[in-house]
Amino acid sequence: MEHKGTRFSPSLCVTHDCNLNCVYCYQKHDSGMKMPLDVAKASIDWIFDNVPSGMSEVEISFIGGEPLLEFDLIKDIIDYTRSKERKEKYVFFATTNGTLLTDTMKEWFDQNNELFVLGLCLDGNKLTHDHNRSNSFGNIDLDFFKRNWPYQTVKMTLSDFSLCHLSDNIKYIHSHGFKIAGVNLGEGDFDWGRDEYIKTLVPQLKELVKYYIKNDTLPLNQMFDKKLHYCEFKEKMLKKWCGIGIGTPFFDIDGKIYPCTYVTPMTYPFDDIETIKNIDFTNESNFLDEDCYNNCYIYPICPTCAGANYFVNKDLKTRDKRKCKIQQLIALFIADLTAKRIIKDRTSFDDGTLHYTIKAIQQIRELYLKEFEVYFK
Repeated sequence: MEHKGTRFSPSLCVTHDCNLNCVYCYQKHDSGMKMPLDVAKASIDWIFDNVPSGMSEVEISFIGGEPLLEFDLIKDIIDYTRSKERKEKYVFFATTNGTLLTDTMKEWFDQNNELFVLGLCLDGNKLTHDHNRSNSFGNIDLDFFKRNWPYQTVKMTLSDFSLCHLSDNIKYIHSHGFKIAGVNLGEGDFDWGRDEYIKTLVPQLKELVKYYIKNDTLPLNQMFDKKLHYCEFKEKMLKKWCGIGIGTPFFDIDGKIYPCTYVTPMTYPFDDIETIKNIDFTNESNFLDEDCYNNCYIYPICPTCAGANYFVNKDLKTRDKRKCKIQQLIALFIADLTAKRIIKDRTSFDDGTLHYTIKAIQQIRELYLKEFEVYFK
């Protein structure tokens, strides 16, 4: 089994439970369902027995629900992994809502922060985070995360409520010294192409362009951190965006293996999962939306999730076209930000990259500026 890249990224679902009820959650959380230790041990053995060729590192993620509900189980799994000699380097990771950390847990993480990394879900300031994530802001110790993993990014998910507060929320997170990996549109029932969402987002993106120009040493959040010159080399871009089915096996609480963290019994009924599992994950054409690839200039920088595509369209490769308009708008502001950064300091680009980046800026403006001008008034 071969896989592009150097890191194998399996996940263990230690519980279906979650202590929150976030507004954009697409999972079904079954009370009392957790992974037995013997199942976890067997899953760990499978992982190290099946590392794809060419993989030199293993990142084992703990998933839920909320994984820290099963903190004792996680510690037992780590002790078991350590008890055997492993030829690959490995590290543990969990994304958490951050609300369950006790003093005992914090002490353990303080002592094991090189072996175990916690990533925090944080949607911004108290107003937005409490709306999206069950009034949980006051239960999060931001300093704990910053102290232990100063390099680690936080993950932000957008609801419709988030849009009119987006710039304030991003500034707030940066003000606490965090980088932002994900600024992800909520999946599922959100129709992101609605006109009201576009109108709301325009002034927020304008403000963020100003903010990132003024703070030009600050790492861009994931929404803006796109390589525009890729748009000029579409034919060379990967047609499959992730390791689904190959590099990202997901072990459910019963030890059954699924293609990724999205394609699980918490998201899909059995029949849909069986259909997905029978797809040839090594064939990139099964993940190529030909309409987008052939007709959309920003295809190389437009994010997609195969599992989320199936959730909407019953098809891994057909993208959620309700997101097209909002992604085109974001691309227009990425082009604006990039152009202003070039004017401010063109030495941040090598000559070849600079040439194709400028071409991409011009093309994006030609394609989308007229369409969105009405929203700028």
